[in-house]
Amino acid sequence: MPEFFHDNKLYYTPIEFALNHIGGTWKMPILWRLQKTILRYGELKKDIPHITHKMLTSQLKELEEKGLITRTVYPVVPPKVEYSITPKGLQAIPVIEHIMKYGYELIKEAGIDYPPKK
Repeated sequence: MPEFFHDNKLYYTPIEFALNHIGGTWKMPILWRLQKTILRYGELKKDIPHITHKMLTSQLKELEEKGLITRTVYPVVPPKVEYSITPKGLQAIPVIEHIMKYGYELIKEAGIDYPPKK
């Protein structure tokens, strides 16, 4: 596959380029939660309890810069900010579903009790 540059970064494959948009620990879970509803920052933080405030803020900013989510600020006191998925972000949902299904298959194959019984 031919390599290419985008935003001063060298990419070797389209897979690497796609993962730059949705890869990592937190981007896919954020997109997954926004696929059917608009959420405020606090709602996302509550729904993803292990993410730090700094990481959530940076991941939301990156997703917004890539055009996968929109951030709407309302001029009220206290400030109200909502996040929603864009049509471009919705295109990633089937990919995330396939990765999730593959993850479940790997978990089952490894003999892991998931979800764990409480």
